[in-house]
Order: sequence, then structure tokens, then C-alpha cells
Amino acid sequence: MNEFLQKAKEILNWGIHIGEGEKGIHLTLGIILMLLVALMATNILLRFFRRVVTRKMASEDKLKFVSIFQFIKYAIYVVVVLLTLSAVGVDITLLITASAALFVGLGLALQDLFQDLIGGIYVIVDKTLRVGDIIEVDSRVGRVQEIKLRTTRAVTPDDKVIIIPNHKFIKDTVYNYTQNRLITIEAVRVGVAYGSDVDLVSKLLVKSLDGVEGVLQSPDPFVWFEDFADSSLAFSIRFYVADSFRTNSIKSAIRFNIDSLFREHKIKIPFPQRDIHIISQPKTEN
Repeated sequence: MNEFLQKAKEILNWGIHIGEGEKGIHLTLGIILMLLVALMATNILLRFFRRVVTRKMASEDKLKFVSIFQFIKYAIYVVVVLLTLSAVGVDITLLITASAALFVGLGLALQDLFQDLIGGIYVIVDKTLRVGDIIEVDSRVGRVQEIKLRTTRAVTPDDKVIIIPNHKFIKDTVYNYTQNRLITIEAVRVGVAYGSDVDLVSKLLVKSLDGVEGVLQSPDPFVWFEDFADSSLAFSIRFYVADSFRTNSIKSAIRFNIDSLFREHKIKIPFPQRDIHIISQPKTEN
């Protein structure tokens, strides 16, 4: 029995030496087994912790938590490895020192990635965005389809997928059309010729909403006389919609109606123009 234990001890003490002299790191089979046991125990504890925390979470919140948890889990693994090596007598100073330059280089190279991860954690924890929200980023409108730790996916009205790096949500201005409520107010602008009957224009603009699918009848739509522009009187018809994701198609239908109604009632939509007056100078005799 003693011989067996002695043999097992010799096997566990077999290893390799990394570095030079006393400052090097001596890794044995026993230390590697200790690391594996520590990592397995950590993995079991982390799984138990995740199960307890997510037990009563909604499906959407559970997916968000898992994304953050994956990032934290790997950080914990690194800490466990370092603590285990230190506990069994391995001097990890050399390991940390040797890795410092590498970590600095990786930090600079992966700066955008880290910003995306931080942005993802911010979005998930702060609940700035939710799946189904309609947002505008870089003048592009889309419905949020999926929120991950590094990127967010949104689908545009023309069925294209936008992959948005999460750092944009903490650095850039983002419009969330549906965060306060699902109903949003939209506007269609049009200019009419000077001398037009403004009361008739207002009535026709309200009438242009009739039969347009997606426009809410309540709250009531209203017309703004916006400006005396250079070549036209500027008006806008403002209305409410329950699905701002369909705004473009709704506005298109309204513009068709406006054009038809204005033609029927002889309301002209002017185009920009400029009058140039040439003043001739009288000739002078030499």
C-alpha cells in the first residue's frame, strides 16, 4: 500500500518547469488535477446559482441574464485559476507580470469589443431597450428583434436586418419610438401655392386620412400651418398610429390621397422658383 501511495505521489509530482530558476513556475500533474477539480466545483456552483436566480424570471429577462452571466463566468474562472495556483504554492507573480503586456495589447486591440460588452450589460440591466421596441439609430428605423451581449439586431420596414454594436446605445443618440407608449404621433408635410384657401387646405388634409389603414381615429388628427416659406405656404397633417413600424407605408398612402384631393379642388403644390430681374444700365458716351 505504501509503495502504491509513493508511486502515486511520484506521478502527481511529475511536471514541467516554465521559466528560469526560482522565479519560474513549476506545474505538476497534481496541480493540474487541482485546477480541474476547482474549475469543476466552480462550474457546479455557478450552474446552481444561475438556476436559483433565473427560476422566477420571465423568459425575456432570463435570456438577458444568461448573456451577462456568460461574461462574468469566464472572469470568475480566471480568478479561480489564479487563486488555486497561489494556494498550492505556485508563485503567480511571474505569470501576472508576463501577461501584463499581453493584456494591455489585447485591451487596446479589443477596445471596441469591451465597449460593446459594457454597452450590452448597460442595455440589459437598465432595460433601455426591449425586444419589439421600434428604434432609430443613424437615421435607420427598425424593430428590435434580439438583444445580445455584444450586438443588437433590428429589422427594418423593408425586411433588412441591422446589426447594431451595443456601444452605440451609450455613446450615440438613439430614438426609442415606443418606450413611453405604443401610440406615436406622425406628420406629413406639404406646401401649397400662395393665394390658396387655407381653410380648404386644412379640411382636405384631414380628409386625406380617410380610409388609410393604420391611422387612429382617436386622438383626433390636427393640422399645423407651419410657415410662410419662400415659394409656398407650409402645412402639416399630424395623426396618431399604433404601429410606427408601418409609418412609411401609411405616409405614402396619405400623400397619394393629398395629391388626388388637391388636383380635384385645384390646389396647387408649387415647386421652388426664383424670379431674377435684370436691370439694364444706361449706356454712357465716351
